Amino acid sequence: MWYVYILESVDSPEQQYTGLTSDLRQRLADHNAGKSTHTAKFAPWTLLWYSAFSDKHRALEFETYLKSHSGRAFAKKRLV
Repeated sequence: MWYVYILESVDSPEQQYTGLTSDLRQRLADHNAGKSTHTAKFAPWTLLWYSAFSDKHRALEFETYLKSHSGRAFAKKRLV
């Protein structure tokens, strides 16, 4: 399975991060351990939302959409 997820910074709730992984628990642990340069400065993170996909290509397409302007608006209105 592939997971598209949205994280929220515990200390800076206005900061959110959207990502893709095949191991959601490990990826969240990596974000909170500072192993991602993009998210390290806003750690710790909490999981706000995720969706599972059986197809990596479809998951990647959805992640790309959520990172777009209209995708961010959709996520804010419908997902989180």
